[in-house]
Amino acid sequence: MKKIHITNDSVKTVLYPLVFGIILVVLWQTQVLHRLLGADTFTLPLPSRIGSIIADNFGVIMLNVKATVFVALSGLLLGSLFGFILAAIAALSPHWGMGGLTIATAFNAVPIVAVAPIFTNLTKDFSSDPNVRSMFAKTLVVMITCTVSMGINAYRGFTELKPFSLDLMKSYAAGKWTAFFKLRLPNCVPYIFTALRISVPGCVISAMVSEYFAEYIVGVGRQIRESIVLAQYSTAWAYIVVACLVGVGMYVILLFFEHLLLKGRRIK
Repeated sequence: MKKIHITNDSVKTVLYPLVFGIILVVLWQTQVLHRLLGADTFTLPLPSRIGSIIADNFGVIMLNVKATVFVALSGLLLGSLFGFILAAIAALSPHWGMGGLTIATAFNAVPIVAVAPIFTNLTKDFSSDPNVRSMFAKTLVVMITCTVSMGINAYRGFTELKPFSLDLMKSYAAGKWTAFFKLRLPNCVPYIFTALRISVPGCVISAMVSEYFAEYIVGVGRQIRESIVLAQYSTAWAYIVVACLVGVGMYVILLFFEHLLLKGRRIK
């Protein structure tokens, strides 16, 4: 029978956070946390209350979750693709590509809370359907967030090659495109997953922030805002918990596919 070995890394990465989370929930449920923070159960509802709200409104919550996940994944896909293309151009033709990568990096320095209302106003003529143009504006915001992390990391993957590997390809009379597909692209794969580790949590956060300023009232972020405005703090906390679960779930799925595809080639 095969023995299971528990390493120190496994304890640190899995057991410690799990124990900390259980202790936090226990302190929260027993209202010890309330006494420490000086809060009440109205502004900081108990976990049991939050769980009951999620169970009672599961259908409505899932509709908003679907809207947020759609925006997050759409922006993640478009932003990662655009960033990857910028990185490839910068690696193959630094004279043209580095300029685009620099501009994208500078544009990403603008806070999401400033970009989101701007895109909401710019896309008002995109469609007569407020839902369509709202989704389009939110997707653009997420796209900007994901473009830079993919562009920078993919560029590192294209250019940070093993010593003399590019000279070896040239000694074989390999052309620029042959070297790209045979050397640069395989070397870039681990860096792509490194970028996705940054972009996946970022796309969920930027999607929810963009929903605060969106024209169409749908999505987890918008429901958090509306619930706080109406002083329905229990409902707001229910959506906050669901948002955390969505972000963690997407990140775990990413790690699963990374483990399957890379097989020990991850960047440390």
